[in-house]
Formats: sequence, C-alpha cells, structure tokens
Amino acid sequence: MKTLIVILGPTGVGKTELCLRIADFFHIPVINADSRQIFAEIPIGTAAPTREQLGRVRHCFVGSHHLTDYYSASVYEQEVLKLLETDADFFTNHDVALMSGGSMMYIDAVCNGIDDIPTVDGPTRAWMKERLAEEGLPALLRELKLLDPEHWETVDHKNPRRVVHALEICHMTGKTYTSFRKNTIKKRPFNILKIGLNRPREELYERINQRVDQMLADGWLEEAQKVYPLKGLNSLNTVGYKELFEYFDGQVSLDEAVEKIKGSTRRYARKQLTWYKRDAAVRWFDPREEDEILSYVNASLPPNE
Repeated sequence: MKTLIVILGPTGVGKTELCLRIADFFHIPVINADSRQIFAEIPIGTAAPTREQLGRVRHCFVGSHHLTDYYSASVYEQEVLKLLETDADFFTNHDVALMSGGSMMYIDAVCNGIDDIPTVDGPTRAWMKERLAEEGLPALLRELKLLDPEHWETVDHKNPRRVVHALEICHMTGKTYTSFRKNTIKKRPFNILKIGLNRPREELYERINQRVDQMLADGWLEEAQKVYPLKGLNSLNTVGYKELFEYFDGQVSLDEAVEKIKGSTRRYARKQLTWYKRDAAVRWFDPREEDEILSYVNASLPPNE
C-alpha cells in the first residue's frame, strides 16, 4: 500500500526544512500545498522555497501558475491525484509521497476529497466581480440570504470571495450552493500519514514577525508594487498584499501596514491551528524533533515498505 506523508502546521513554524530532509531521505519530491505559493509572480510575499531549495529537491505546485489563472481546491485535488498516479517520481516508482503546506482546504481536498461543485464560467465570474465592485458585499449578502439561506447561516460574512462564489453557483446552475455540498469523505487508494508541527506560541509569533521583516528586506515591497495593478484578483486577496495595497493607496503608513501584516499573520496561524487540531489523525511534533519524526514515519509505514 502506498503512503502519502502530509506535513502541516501554521505559517512560519518551519515546515520547509523538515520536508527537505524527509524528501532527501526517501529520494522523493515535495508536493506543495500552499494556495498562494503556486503563483509565479509573488514568491517573496508567500515565502516560497528559495532557488537553492528548489534546486535541492523537486517541488510541485510552486510558481506553476499565474495570478490571472483560475485555481481552486477542487482543481488542486484533481491535479495532485493525477500526479500521484501518473508521474514517475511518485507512486509509479515509489511507495512514499510527500505533501506539505499550510492551506487547510487544499490539504483536506487531497486527503478527504471535496464536493463536486461546478466550475464557474467566465461570464458569470466577470458579472459577479462587477456586481461586488458596484453594489458592495452587504447587498450580495442580502441576496445570498434570499437564494440560499442555509449557506448564508454558515458562510463567513466578511469574506467576499466565499460569498461571491456561492452566488455564482446559484445564478449559474439555478440551484443553491448548499445542494452541492455533500461533505462526504472520499476513500483514497493510499494510506495518509499526517504530521503536525507546532512551537510555543510566543516563539511562533516571534518567528512570524522576523519573517515579515526578512521578506521586506528581500524586496517584498517592490514585488507588491509590480502586482498592484492586479489587486482586484482573488489570488491577491491574501494576508500581506491586502495591507501593502492599503499603503500604496495612502490609507496607512508603511509602518502601520507592516504591523497589520504581522497581526493578521499571527491571527491566521491561530486559525490554522484551530482547524488542524480538530483532526485526531494528526501526530504533533516540534519541528526541531527531526530524528523523532523520521523514526515515527518509518515505524508507521506498512510492513512491506
């Protein structure tokens, strides 16, 4: 039986170096599960693997798409499953594969499957984007309450992407978004071994703060300026870029933007941990426990490995 090792944890915890060691140990690539590192234009602000790290180990889904490309957890699920099945570096020639990242929905899509929600067509997406800009989020929320009150009860009312997507499905299909959500776990033809990484909270927060400073020193501001004309894209509706765009718009000072980024990133890390800790299948470690983690992996693989 093949095994997919999944390394997960909050942003800034230190997943990359551990993954490199595991990848070296098994002589396998890394499947990236970060929904923003897939975009080629924003490697600094997403803390994507460096050129040296990419040269050391093959990484899939790093800089593989453009900001203007449509992408989703559903597309990611399909592409990863195809990769595992057909690529010679994965289950064709190896008994172990490795996936790592911090995007909760992407990891869940591969491990548990995702509902078969229709892909939104271009005209509907453009129409809803225009409506969001002209009418605003509160108006669209009122419409969603009328068209799909059940989903309105649970959707994040402050997340325009989620609200707009639900309305896109309602208008395109004539059905409620809720009707497509089955929440049925799909059985995979491989074992899944989940390893969670965490650190003491104050240490994690300090690492996050330092990483933001380092990304700015590495040229993040210039990177954000290059993509600023595309700021309306969903792919840029993410922590860091939203705050820097506010600075470019003159709404906040650079110092204020940086502090907002650090605070938003810390909150996102807490959200990630809350999500992951609901999963009893995750075995938790400090990322410095590399030898213990490798021992755990080896002991957990099927006997025929």
